[in-house]
Amino acid sequence: MAGSYEKKNPLWKTIILGIISVALYATLLLNQDIINNYFGRGELYALLPIITAFIFSLIHGSFTGNFWTVLGIEAKKKKEVK
Repeated sequence: MAGSYEKKNPLWKTIILGIISVALYATLLLNQDIINNYFGRGELYALLPIITAFIFSLIHGSFTGNFWTVLGIEAKKKKEVK
């Protein structure tokens, strides 16, 4: 039926993104000296913090969105104003 669209439960995607997110944070915290050394060099290395923040934002944001979906919490649908 066209009207019975069922949303897929993204449990496995949530688990995988959660593992990747934990691995990113662990890598960042366990290698602080090396990372600070590269981030502080200047020139093109100045892009590294921006790229790192983008990657963390993308992975952690996707994980969080899927996490709430798995729990059954969805954003309120906006009513169309006519």
